[in-house]
Amino acid sequence: MGAHERILLVELGPGRGTLMADALRAAGLVPGFPAAAELHLVEVSPGLRARQREALRDYRAAWHDGIAGLPDGPLLLVANEFFDALPVRQFERTGQGWCERMVVLDDAGELAFGLSPPSPAGAVLLPEALKTAPPGSLAEVSPAALGIATELGRRVGVQGGAALIIDYGRAESGVGASLQAVRRHAAHAVLAEPGSADLTAHVDFAALARAAGEAGARAQGPVAQGTFLRRLGLEARAKALLRDATPTQARDITAAERRLTDADQMGSLFKALALAHPALGPLAGFA
Repeated sequence: MGAHERILLVELGPGRGTLMADALRAAGLVPGFPAAAELHLVEVSPGLRARQREALRDYRAAWHDGIAGLPDGPLLLVANEFFDALPVRQFERTGQGWCERMVVLDDAGELAFGLSPPSPAGAVLLPEALKTAPPGSLAEVSPAALGIATELGRRVGVQGGAALIIDYGRAESGVGASLQAVRRHAAHAVLAEPGSADLTAHVDFAALARAAGEAGARAQGPVAQGTFLRRLGLEARAKALLRDATPTQARDITAAERRLTDADQMGSLFKALALAHPALGPLAGFA
């Protein structure tokens, strides 16, 4: 990108602020970067904002409710496990066409899923490859995720920079329902006790890439997280840490490496996608 005098460093959904704190320490090794970087965090939770302020107390930061509030300028953005938390709409292919799954009250007065009449929304929102799926097929689409990907594509395409998205999901658009609820680290019925569990759905990386590409960005990836991290030197980093590690630390380091990269853990389900200015060449981890 060259050495910009000013660049936005952005995170969507920063959680406890740990990832950004680590990123800032690493980026501090780049000459001129700390002076040029403006830290911007997109977070709606007051409680999480407080935790982020504590984790990032050594840095000046600005908080925003959405990406529309970000100032203009080239940016470097990271979204780690952000898109999976955005709402989805589900559609079912019936003999009459695509019908949207809705939340209704059943005969006992409990929340349940029902089907709308055939909806033109399915024809508009679903990727072209899914529109001819056989009857009984379920498909998910996230207009909120596509809207953010479109805005990120427009921003980096015009103003420069890149966005890194890391999350779990599928590389190609496909049928199937992935909406799930998790409460206290265990599976939970999606419609039971609304507000008491985290709702997530698998990210459609192909749809994000299409939306950002149509808006002006160049998509790189997605690639499996294990491949991405190995290309960035995770194995060499782990070996360096192991040289001075105690037996307990060595076990933790080895377990963490496997958790992040092994195919039967996070290595293949999690993926990385970059949305970059078209003039940027292949980015680290993607080639």
